[in-house]
Amino acid sequence: ILTKITSSAIVSRGKQAACDAAFVSKKLIRSTGKAAWIAGTTFLILFVPLIIEMDREQQFNELEIQQASLLGAPPTGPPHK
Repeated sequence: ILTKITSSAIVSRGKQAACDAAFVSKKLIRSTGKAAWIAGTTFLILFVPLIIEMDREQQFNELEIQQASLLGAPPTGPPHK
């Protein structure tokens, strides 16, 4: 009986479906990893320098406001928090 069950068409189809699902899962994981690497690299190349430059400009503006207040000029920037 066990031999008859293991050699049946349903079991063969189930094994083939499991193999196909494993193959598709491996390809999906690989392509997702590649996409994540591309997205991460793009972020590092394009957006990190932009964020650094924006921070640098904000620090420069705050320094100008501080120097102007030390010299007695009225503040021209946004109010401090």
